[in-house]
Amino acid sequence: MPPLTAPCEGRLDVLVAELMNISRSQAARWIAQGRCQVEGVIALKAGQVVRAGAALAVDPPDLEEPDVTGEDIPLEILYEDDDLAVVVKPSGMVTHPAAGNESGTLVNALLYRMQGLSGIGGVKRPGIVHRLDKDTSGLMIVAKNDAAHLALSQQLKNRAIQKHYLAVVEGRMREEAGVIDRPIGRSRRDRKRMAVDPAGRPALTEWTCVERLRAATLLDVRIHTGRTHQIRVHMQSVGHPVAGDPLYGLKNGVPVPRLMLHAHTLRFAHPRSGADMRFEAPPPPAFQDAVRRLRLR
Repeated sequence: MPPLTAPCEGRLDVLVAELMNISRSQAARWIAQGRCQVEGVIALKAGQVVRAGAALAVDPPDLEEPDVTGEDIPLEILYEDDDLAVVVKPSGMVTHPAAGNESGTLVNALLYRMQGLSGIGGVKRPGIVHRLDKDTSGLMIVAKNDAAHLALSQQLKNRAIQKHYLAVVEGRMREEAGVIDRPIGRSRRDRKRMAVDPAGRPALTEWTCVERLRAATLLDVRIHTGRTHQIRVHMQSVGHPVAGDPLYGLKNGVPVPRLMLHAHTLRFAHPRSGADMRFEAPPPPAFQDAVRRLRLR
């Protein structure tokens, strides 16, 4: 694979994880296996400091025979070619298998329908370039080969992929638009949650008011970074948590049937041709019905 460029100075395992869209522990394993080079020299220490702009070469292992089986689960596919697919993940579906969710995931559905998915994410995450939370619905890109996965991951790191969400948040927001620029890290009180933390990673969320509802506001939200639970944490931090959020929401918020967050627009460059790719997916009926009821209450 062609060398990647270190976007900033930092630890080798952190940079490899960022550039390859894998976990830091997985990056450390690849480094220990001699799969990473810095300026043409094999690097075996995960903690090696790499200067900004240095050339990084990574040789991902071949995808092992997956122990995840394909399942005939209904899945909306908006687009598919030899390099990628764009799918609509429903609310309630986990993106990839993990403890407690070994079946019924998006990956199970993909394996039933597609061959030769990218193996960079590992056997549990074939083709997965980015994730959506279980209860978030909407558009996702799936990589069908490693070259496409690497190119799309690079676009993610360069913030070149535009992702817009529709969100219903608690309360009526006064402003027409705003930007939330607050770092996010793992909560120090509850490891299942994320939180705004000065020591966390940079996170930037831009929002625009679409419609003011009764005791709620419908927003168009664009994320410029991809932190775990980013929209949910950022909206809670400004006093307007996403409606129906079981982790960060209000106990007695507006009545909704689900987490009111839907990835509705996705724009990126095709990893092979460079063509401008743009997709839209309207929110599912339960989301739209909830918005209508909030207009009438």
